[in-house]
Amino acid sequence: MKKITFMFVSLLLVAILSACGQSNEQTESSSSTPTNSEADIISHDPNAKIASMSIHITNNLLALGITPAGSVVGGDVKDFLPHVKDRLEGVAKFGVVTDPDMEAVLGLKPDVVYIDEVYSGQDLAKFEKIAPTITIDMDSGTWREHLKRIAEHVGREQEAEDFIQDYEAKAKRVKGLIADELGADAKVMAVRMTAKELRVMGTRRPLGPIMFEDLELKMADGVEKIPADEPYQVISREVLPDYDADAIFVIISTGDVAKSNYEELTKNPIWQNLKAVKNNHVYVLDGQKWLDYSSIGHSMALDDAEKLFSK
Repeated sequence: MKKITFMFVSLLLVAILSACGQSNEQTESSSSTPTNSEADIISHDPNAKIASMSIHITNNLLALGITPAGSVVGGDVKDFLPHVKDRLEGVAKFGVVTDPDMEAVLGLKPDVVYIDEVYSGQDLAKFEKIAPTITIDMDSGTWREHLKRIAEHVGREQEAEDFIQDYEAKAKRVKGLIADELGADAKVMAVRMTAKELRVMGTRRPLGPIMFEDLELKMADGVEKIPADEPYQVISREVLPDYDADAIFVIISTGDVAKSNYEELTKNPIWQNLKAVKNNHVYVLDGQKWLDYSSIGHSMALDDAEKLFSK
């Protein structure tokens, strides 16, 4: 009788231990399976009211066919960027990213908030009190990676892939147009005239990647010497001939002073004697598009180049 009782107890203990083991395995399996956050689940809803605290996040959302309910505005223009303004009619304005109108964000009652970690990461807790919040580091990676990252949050991965494929095809087409006009071996440089200074743009974003990687243009002498961690280098007009550029792309900052400075530069003998100027190979770009480091900004920049080189 004792033996039977002992065997029964032993079998019972084995069964209990086995059940505990299965329970632990299920718990471990469940905890290792990634799950969507509340913010991601909301973002997948096509009717979700999105508040974007970055103009670049806003523009990437537009590229994916999504219009946010509210967005910050451009710091220079104090409004939605001109090249996308028509796509943001009726969208609430939150001020500039460095000093957002939190009352406007709160008043919108968004379902989800998107913030740029660099500019708004320190205020994450404030945004989380308003709505579930998604943080994206817009300084990390390329615009293509930014687009894909946002696409994952809103469930539009295929749209992101399609956009990038269309962009690559457009870049190839524009590259051919530029080569037809300038020649395959032409060396180019991009300058930006501001209210205070003349800049030569380097290889870093926003301008460098599209010009020297996507369009594969050859750099004028000395452009490669601009530090890789600097987007531009301030120069005097006297050193412009040293670059020996076959073509010059020009961006003029907003405001009358910058425009006046450029007009003055074009009257200077140093400028007039440049090879690119003599050969009529100076191209004024739409700066808002070319300086917008987002998917839609880059695509519009290519459209701008295509018009310039199709004339």
